[in-house]
Amino acid sequence: MDEGSVVANLVSDLGLDLNSLSKRKIRLDVVANKKYLDVNKDTGELYILEKIDREYLCTSKSATTCVLKVDATLENPIRMFNIELEIMDINDNAPRFRRDTMHLDISEATAIGERFSLTNAVDPDTGSNSVKTYYLSENDHFSIEIQTGRDGSKFADLILKKSLDREKQALHDLILTAVDGGVPARSGTASIIVRVLDTNDNAPQFGKESYTINLTENAPIGSLVLKLNATDTDEGANSDLFYSFSLYTSEKTQQTFSLNPDNGEIRVKEIINYEDFRIYDMEIIATDKGSNSLSGKCKVKILVTDINDNYPEISIKSFSSPVKEDIPVNTVIAVVSVSDKDSGENGQVDIHISDDLPFALKESSDNYYELLVSEPLDREKVPEYDITITVTDRGNPPLSDNETITLELLDINDNVPQFPQTFYTIPVMENNAPGALLSSLTALDPDLHENQYLVYFIIEKEIVNTSMSMLFSINPENGNLYALKTFDYEIEKEFLFHIEARDSGVPPLSSNVTVHIIIMDQNDNTPLIVSPWRAHGSVVEEKIPRSTDKGTLIAKVIAIDSDSVHNSRITYQFLHNTDATLFSLDQYNGEIRTMRMFSYRDSRHQQLVVIAKDNGEPALSATVTVKLSTVETALKTYADMTEVPLGYDIFSDLNLYLVIGLGSVSFLLLITLLVTIVLKCQKTKPSKAAPPCRNSVISSERNSTIADSTLVSNDAYWYSLFLAETRKGKLVVRQPVPKGARYIVSSLPRSTGLTETSDSAASTLQASTTTSSSSS
Repeated sequence: MDEGSVVANLVSDLGLDLNSLSKRKIRLDVVANKKYLDVNKDTGELYILEKIDREYLCTSKSATTCVLKVDATLENPIRMFNIELEIMDINDNAPRFRRDTMHLDISEATAIGERFSLTNAVDPDTGSNSVKTYYLSENDHFSIEIQTGRDGSKFADLILKKSLDREKQALHDLILTAVDGGVPARSGTASIIVRVLDTNDNAPQFGKESYTINLTENAPIGSLVLKLNATDTDEGANSDLFYSFSLYTSEKTQQTFSLNPDNGEIRVKEIINYEDFRIYDMEIIATDKGSNSLSGKCKVKILVTDINDNYPEISIKSFSSPVKEDIPVNTVIAVVSVSDKDSGENGQVDIHISDDLPFALKESSDNYYELLVSEPLDREKVPEYDITITVTDRGNPPLSDNETITLELLDINDNVPQFPQTFYTIPVMENNAPGALLSSLTALDPDLHENQYLVYFIIEKEIVNTSMSMLFSINPENGNLYALKTFDYEIEKEFLFHIEARDSGVPPLSSNVTVHIIIMDQNDNTPLIVSPWRAHGSVVEEKIPRSTDKGTLIAKVIAIDSDSVHNSRITYQFLHNTDATLFSLDQYNGEIRTMRMFSYRDSRHQQLVVIAKDNGEPALSATVTVKLSTVETALKTYADMTEVPLGYDIFSDLNLYLVIGLGSVSFLLLITLLVTIVLKCQKTKPSKAAPPCRNSVISSERNSTIADSTLVSNDAYWYSLFLAETRKGKLVVRQPVPKGARYIVSSLPRSTGLTETSDSAASTLQASTTTSSSSS
């Protein structure tokens, strides 16, 4: 057919979409380094690109049909079609004899009917276009008989039909014509020259007419295949024999094997390959050396035995890389083909990949396999795969080959940023500098590129109309957390909020972590001495009777500290003591007591300087000076007054001050209770940022009694209770304090002291007023 001729339409034959044909990049494989066919991507027609010669493609005469196999490959998705085109033969070759002239020596004693082999004609065409018959030119002595070979080829034997007479005609010149069966028929001729010899009436004879030999392929060159031995009963020169291939023996056979003309040994001449030729047919002629030589012949058939000498082959027809890590299971990523030139089990091929890989092989057609994704892929675990495809034949020993392909995975945003911890507790020392780095909260994201870039921010949360972004700041790039203000432990003790880390993928993924900021206390508050009460300065003047007994409580120093429990532990000691043998000071509760009774040598005026130190580092302190003046025992002790009823003098100074003090305290108590009720009704939300209320301790003079115990609580609705005893009764002051603050309730054990003087009453009243005002 001419170049450009249309063979078929692949679109209609294969059921393809013509519109997507060019996008799917259809292509045809090259056959024997020649591209005979191509596809018109606009029409889908398969057309001839180069003229096809059947005799060039299919050299074997044994093949009944000549098939041109072409693989058509399409992409997106990958598909492969096997196209087989049968090349129909035309009668374009004439029969041809391998020898234009054939010489035959025939003895005149040859019997009628004797057959002589002639060179057969060869026609590359097949079927009816090959050699059909032979014709011999007209003569009186010879005729031909046409025979058909095992492969269907035609042969002509020359038959003697009339005895020869050398004396009448020593030479016969004949014309042999070979004609094929084509239309119109073609022919070829050869000349046969027959020379009549003198009589040699005994021809050589072989032991058998035919021999069958099994020979392993790749037999060493020069190895003996068969030794023929023909015999001739004649004597002399007529019995000396030589061996030769007959004209029936093909040129390929004569190139592969050698025949020793003297002894009839057949040896290997070239490498024998089972995959090229499996059967060799030859005809051996033994000819005597007589004046009129005679010959005998036998047929030898050599069967080549296959051995496993060809490695299986693997070819990657199509391969997609890189692919996304979320590629669906059962997706085809490659198409491979396998082959083995051996036969039988030696040519049967098994293909496999490692069981540890998340891939599988599936046979799609004869010797074609698809490489599929068998399990979900994860780039964060394995970013790329080296897939080794191994093919092994079933020979003994088996031969194998392999091919490695590398599959690269593309990242998708499938991993949420992860913090190393789910909860962070960060201690921050109070009085920090604004802008101080508190901690670095870094999350990890195993994705790549923009899927890995993280942004940090604080999840907003309001506390007492203040947002977290006003208190803290986080660097969006590296997660560094900063304080925007200076914190005070006495006002703010802790913060709880969330920080979110978000990647830059599409869609973005995020996670958050809880941050607990704990404000650590510093010893930044000096102890405050609240008892004994001082009207002016740090000096307190007290009067005591000179008849005071040993162990009598003279005064009690009470100091408070608004720092944490550890820093607020107060210890007391004398900074100055006029007479160290006269007074003692309890370092824990601040009680000043007499160590002995006064003597006439003791000074009437004693000065004590008491220092109150906290437990901080470094320690802070406060001092108070107590000036004591001794008086005669005209005044009765507090114990005596409680045992002996006093005359009730409504106009006495003492009663007057007591009435005023009780009235003032009662009024302040009423105000405090009203304020507390209003606050509860409003249900004000407690705040951690509210300043803690400093405990106010009401202390009268040395006559007052305070419980010798301390209660510390964090409950927002506890009340600090202070109890002061007077001669007329008990006074209870309740003070609401905010949540988060610490409260101290303390009192001294009841003891006997002096009768309240007018100055002491005034002091008690003033101290109570100050406490109530602070509570309000």
